[in-house]
Amino acid sequence: MKKIIVAIDSFKGCLTSAEANQAACEGIFDKMPEAEVVQVPVSDGGEGFLEAFQAAMGAPSPLTFGHIPSGRGEIVEVNVKDPLMRTIVAQYLIKGDTAVIEMAKASGLTLLSPEERDPMVATSYGTGQLVVDAVRRGCKHIIVGLGGSATSDCGIGMLEAMHNAPLGDIRRRLPKQECIIHNDVRFTIATDVTNPLCGENGAAHVFATQKGATHEQVLALDARAKRFAEASAKHLGRDCQNMPGAGAAGGLGYAFLQYLNADCRSGIDLLLDTVHFDDLLQDADLVITGEGSADRQTLMGKLPFGILQRAKKQNVPVALIAGRIADEQLLLDAGFARVACITPPGIPLEIAMQPATAKENIRKTMIQSI
Repeated sequence: MKKIIVAIDSFKGCLTSAEANQAACEGIFDKMPEAEVVQVPVSDGGEGFLEAFQAAMGAPSPLTFGHIPSGRGEIVEVNVKDPLMRTIVAQYLIKGDTAVIEMAKASGLTLLSPEERDPMVATSYGTGQLVVDAVRRGCKHIIVGLGGSATSDCGIGMLEAMHNAPLGDIRRRLPKQECIIHNDVRFTIATDVTNPLCGENGAAHVFATQKGATHEQVLALDARAKRFAEASAKHLGRDCQNMPGAGAAGGLGYAFLQYLNADCRSGIDLLLDTVHFDDLLQDADLVITGEGSADRQTLMGKLPFGILQRAKKQNVPVALIAGRIADEQLLLDAGFARVACITPPGIPLEIAMQPATAKENIRKTMIQSI
């Protein structure tokens, strides 16, 4: 009996990680009914981070088809402000004294229509409200997945939400104000982004265009971020603007690093450590991972590459699937045992990205490839 680990990233705009994993499992069981399959929903800090952590915080035991592990913590719903300060309901996870927040649930790009995207005004205030709620409920460790943001406000909105919240003793300073967060609360940010806050590799120049910014607005956002960082450094006596991850989520990473002394972790490494992935690999015969589009950028720290690095240490082969494949030889040379495109030739993109079509294509790929 083969043990197969399935850990596929979300196919953005199409399938969640859990949905992609389930489709792969169907194909595996169709071909190998006796297989032992371990599903690991995954995320690098962006889309699906909350759901992946909910699964990871349960018992990391093999999942039989259709089985859902218990002990995943409590999902909390909170009224917060979206990027345009409209009231919405956002969720986060609490287990014990740990909270897991996906910032995109409150401040994400998917909350806005294409016409509404405007990083000059979009705010991270709602993410701050989630943090405040978690602290009020007694959480001592807050993990925040940074990705998919609509904002480029350097986390100023989040910091404003914290300042406005009456949480108790004042412990941490904000510019010109005081942030009311207890000293014994620690923060971990999870992201695959290593960009600094400012400059040509910073939050505005690299990411703001996809959030609706014009060239002129990119320059204005970068200048605004630089002014904020300089004022913050003068105020606090230290400067985190060039730390890896400071540019994540429109500079929200910077706010966590500068004002909340957060630890910055690779999102995939944090998740894989939580689920004890290295232990799961010990008697595995194969790992199946994937993402919506795989190419040379996959090898630049993206989620499937993080999984490959773990599996290579234990000599477990890794198969990579994707809706689109480019640079196949580079991917094979990097160590993937197999690379398979789930999309048959000639299918229009709008058809291929329909969830039912993608699930069926993943299922068929498993039957053909394992």
